[in-house]
Amino acid sequence: VQLQASGGGMVQAGGSLRLSCEASERVYYRTAWFRQAPGKDREFVATINWDGRTTYYADSVKGRFTISRDNVKNTAFLQMNSLKPEDTAVYYCAANTRSLMLTTTPSDYDYWGQGTLVTVSS
Repeated sequence: VQLQASGGGMVQAGGSLRLSCEASERVYYRTAWFRQAPGKDREFVATINWDGRTTYYADSVKGRFTISRDNVKNTAFLQMNSLKPEDTAVYYCAANTRSLMLTTTPSDYDYWGQGTLVTVSS
C-alpha cells in the first residue's frame, strides 16, 4: 500500500485546513493521522476504522479535528478547524492493514505516507 498525503500549508491561528491521504488500494482495517513537531516525538492525532464507523482522537484535537474516509476514492481526510500554533507539525497518514485493533502507537501501523507540513502562525 502506498499513501500520499497532501493539503498542508500555512494558516493563521483560528483558521482551517483539510488534509488528504490517498491510498493506492483500499485499506481494510485502520487509517490514522500522526504529527511530529520539530524536536518532538511523533504523536497520535486521530484514527478511523475501515468502514468509518469508529473514530478516536487525541485529547489535544478533540472537538477541533474530524477524521473521515471515502472508500470509493481510497482516501482519508483530516479536517482541522480552530487551528492553534501548537498544531504546527509535519502530519503523516498511516495505515494498519494487519489488525482491527484501535491503537495510537505508531509502530502498530505498517504503511506511512510521506508527510505534509502544517504551519499555524499566531
